[in-house]
Amino acid sequence: MQQTTQSTTKQEPLRAGDANPRRLRSVLIARFSALGDVAMTIPVVYSVCYCYPDITFTMVTRSSMSAIFLNPPENLNVVGIDLKKYNNITGLYRLFRELRNKYHFEAFIDLHDVLRTKILSLICRFHGIPVATINKGRKGKNALTRRQNKVLLPLTSTRARYRQTFHRIGLPVENRFEGLFGENAKGNPELFASISAPKSDGKAWVGIAPFAKHTGKIYPPAMMEQVVSHLSQTGYVKIFLFGGGPAEEPTLTTWAQRYPDTISLAGKRYGFPAELALVSHLDVMITMDSANMHLASLVNTPVVSIWGATHPYCGFKGWRQKEDDIVQLPMTCRPCSVFGNKPCFRDDYHCLRGISPQRIIEHAMKYIQGES
Repeated sequence: MQQTTQSTTKQEPLRAGDANPRRLRSVLIARFSALGDVAMTIPVVYSVCYCYPDITFTMVTRSSMSAIFLNPPENLNVVGIDLKKYNNITGLYRLFRELRNKYHFEAFIDLHDVLRTKILSLICRFHGIPVATINKGRKGKNALTRRQNKVLLPLTSTRARYRQTFHRIGLPVENRFEGLFGENAKGNPELFASISAPKSDGKAWVGIAPFAKHTGKIYPPAMMEQVVSHLSQTGYVKIFLFGGGPAEEPTLTTWAQRYPDTISLAGKRYGFPAELALVSHLDVMITMDSANMHLASLVNTPVVSIWGATHPYCGFKGWRQKEDDIVQLPMTCRPCSVFGNKPCFRDDYHCLRGISPQRIIEHAMKYIQGES
């Protein structure tokens, strides 16, 4: 008896840009806060726009954060809203109708997964609109930050979680983002002319953002002042101090008055376009685990980041930040929280106080002297 064999052709998986099984033409994306988390959406959101040029994407976020989406792809709308106007279920339904009537979106990507976006997701589903929601990996983060039986292993990065969310709606993403000003490009100096003249030959520019939202992420100001003092004394380093809160302004203003060639941007409200253009011209940015870390990385500026109660293993490392430029101590109690908002059980914050100013200076000097 003659046997016949049937050959089967293995089907290749759809690649980014070749997918879109739902034939989507318009997609709504939401991430309302915090600034660092919104900044982390940019490499993914821009990449998905480049992967699917025939789809219109609409990113809705807080009005105060919409300006960080510089030079967006042609098929990206960025909508900044005042959440106080949509602060209950009725308001959120009104927001849904306004966005749907204007942008006619056919799918909803929830990159936040909080009560507000859960309600929007429910409204979308009620209207037959498919929804994909980020998996924040809360269980893994709890295992990483708990006091006892800590599982000290790196978790999936937040940017990867954003990509996975698009994949679940049928839009796999590959990285096509090279920076807010493009690959190896910098912002126009005219944008920050009111802050500083362009960099002169033989001068190094250093940014320092010494504050964060929570105490567990703030390097002691007196110790950071030693960093400022040392760099100022070199005679060829110009220092720019970044900080947004009113409580931070007096400290940064004092440092700017005390140390030559030091400028404080605190409280000046130059705006994201001007400040990001300036940051793109820095030789290095020294920052906490904070929004400034992410903003600097988005303009391809090297970042020396200082970590205390938090840890890069939680998935919040800056975009393309080098592991060698992460300054931290190997303590068994770290990380004790995801956001740095828990009080130190040792009551001494040694995870921060144990980092010498000299160590931070050495990391920064590699870029100041052109050794990296």
